[in-house]
This record gives sequence, structure tokens and C-alpha cells, in this order.
Amino acid sequence: MEVTDAAVVAQVLAGDRDAFRVLVDRHSRSIFRVVYRMTGNQQDTEELVQETFLRAYKSLERFELRANFSTWLYRIAVNRTLDFLTARKTHMQTKDTYQIVDNPDAEDSAQIQLPAQGPGPDRLVLSAEMKQKIAGALGLLTPAERVAFTMRHMEGRSIEEISQTLNLKASAAKNSVFRAVQKLRQQLEPYAGPGTSSRGARWSGSAMK
Repeated sequence: MEVTDAAVVAQVLAGDRDAFRVLVDRHSRSIFRVVYRMTGNQQDTEELVQETFLRAYKSLERFELRANFSTWLYRIAVNRTLDFLTARKTHMQTKDTYQIVDNPDAEDSAQIQLPAQGPGPDRLVLSAEMKQKIAGALGLLTPAERVAFTMRHMEGRSIEEISQTLNLKASAAKNSVFRAVQKLRQQLEPYAGPGTSSRGARWSGSAMK
């Protein structure tokens, strides 16, 4: 039987720092996907995911063991990424380049090594043109809509989890998912191909991960 996240957190808090690796292995890929949909940049995403786990590790004592660890982790990742995107937008208004300011210290970086992340094989088989169309369509979504869409249609998360992550009411989270689907459907409709199901091909996640 798989050890629960709460049990692993309890082990870490009891002094077994190596146990945190279990949480990293268990959740890094899903966190990567959510952050990547917000940034559209693999290098930025890798750094932000690293920061997410470092912040989670440092804040572990504040985690309520009765809560859902993955939802708590999503919230940290989304908030950090939103801060990053806001800072990047401000910086890009005055300069052509940007950088992340608050880098983790060397000691903590050595403690948490993330699994190698990269495009899944399903994304690699997409044509360059289709990748560009999908990226362009996702770019039309607000950060909240990207998170909501990714969590709902790629991670299979509940509306309740999405609302907790985005700090929204359930109705607002549901509307974010709906708006994202409508925007993406409108942009990708011409590329669905004859006889393609509008939901089966595009929103199953296989063509969008």
C-alpha cells in the first residue's frame, strides 16, 4: 500500500529529511505541467518548479496534515509563477531580457534534485505547426484560465481543488475552466480535421500535454 502524502510529511517533520524526495518524485511532473502552461518556457518552468519544492520544504511545518498536499503544493506553484509572470511583464516593459531574482541558496538546491522534465512523447509527435497553434491558443488564456484548464482537463483535478488552488469560489473556478475551453475550441476548431470529435481529440489531454 502506498504511503500517503500526509504520512510522508509527518516523516519529514520527524527528522527524516530524505523522505521529502518521495513527495518530489510523486508530484513534480504534474506541477511541471501546470507551471509550463503558464510560462510556455521549459527553462523558466524548471526553475519555478525547483523553487516551488524548496518553498514547500521550508514551509512544511505550516502544512495541515488533514489537508490535501497536492492542492497545497499547487497553490505554492501557482502563486510563485504568477509573481514571476508579473515581474517579467514589468521588467520586459523596460528591457529586452529578464532574470529570476530570488534564486534558492546552494545548500537547499543540493538537497532537492528534481527528476528530469521535458516534453512527453505525445507532444514530440505533434507537428511544429500544430505546436505553434496550440501555444498560440494557450497564450490567449489568462494565467488563471491556464491553471484551471490544465488542472481540470490534463490532471483530472476537481473543481474544488482548482478553486482552492486559485483561491476562488467554486463557481468562479468552474467559469475559468469553461472560458478556457471556449477560447481554445474557437482557436483550434479549424485544425480539428473532418470527423474529429470536438471533445475527444482536443480535450482528452493527449494532444495538449
